[in-house]
Amino acid sequence: MSFLSRRELLMAAGAAGASAALAATEALPTIKLGRHTVSRLIVGGNPVSGNSHTSSTLDRAMRDYFTAANTKKLLARCEQAGVNTWQSRGDRHILRLLNEYRLEGGRLQWIAQTASELADIPRHIRELASAGAIGIYHHGSQTDKFWRAGQIETAREMCKVMRDAGVQVGLGSHIPEVIDYVESKAWDVDFYMTCVYNLSRTKEEQEQEQAAGLGARASSPATSGPAAVSGVRAGTPALPGGQLFWDPDREKMLARVRQTAKPCLIFKVYGAGRKCGSPAEMLDALRLVFRYAKPTDAVVMGMFPKEKEQVTENCRLFREALQQPAAILSTIGVPPDVT
Repeated sequence: MSFLSRRELLMAAGAAGASAALAATEALPTIKLGRHTVSRLIVGGNPVSGNSHTSSTLDRAMRDYFTAANTKKLLARCEQAGVNTWQSRGDRHILRLLNEYRLEGGRLQWIAQTASELADIPRHIRELASAGAIGIYHHGSQTDKFWRAGQIETAREMCKVMRDAGVQVGLGSHIPEVIDYVESKAWDVDFYMTCVYNLSRTKEEQEQEQAAGLGARASSPATSGPAAVSGVRAGTPALPGGQLFWDPDREKMLARVRQTAKPCLIFKVYGAGRKCGSPAEMLDALRLVFRYAKPTDAVVMGMFPKEKEQVTENCRLFREALQQPAAILSTIGVPPDVT
């Protein structure tokens, strides 16, 4: 096991010599999930698990980078910057990393995603609750599979297990109509994990979208950042066997985010790196989200600081996006008080 020294943890967490004024400067806006106070910027877990949603090359680069030591450094840096919650898969790998991080003094709260590959999901949910998750949500891709198979009530049953386990209950999805259905049936859930890109299209549906000529809204080729590894951009046709990141999807899901009274944890805001060509492009993506997001919503961002420090940049852009003027908000007819 690669343990950080006490001195390294204190330095990474900013505890040594930190003043109250500095802490106030670093504080991020928060929301409430039940009794828990959660920063509106949450660090995501996909990069730690080697899930880039871009290419197998980038998947491997993430797996190679995120040793236990580098994972703990990222989480500690997030704590220093005011991020107080980590969202990630609830598999055995993550559980071991989380336990090691906590043994060394890490204090981030944890929101767990169900690991759909496991055979006994109810037992799995109870284990996640025992591991200290403040909230658990039903894996979005599995939710969407149940939806397409006409078995969506199976996801509802898993949400009931979460309720019995005493955690905040969440449901993930990439499909806006799933949120419509769950809202109409008044499911007993506390929050949604909402992806701004519909990654659950079938191959036939992807082909239909592309044939409809929507490619006019495609983004330009990547010049830097994770997207440059594969050259894939949001709004462009999917690679063979890949996922379609289609820009028009974003406002469809964001409309649901704004309509529901429940908190939404909004993810893929950068299109899995496809909107990271420049800080201006990243800011534009965040501004779109916060034109719709309620004060009770948060964003989830995966971070991969191999080539450059990302935590400070994301916190800066997050704050700037939240401060956008009412004139910008009004351009799409959204009242300025929705943020």
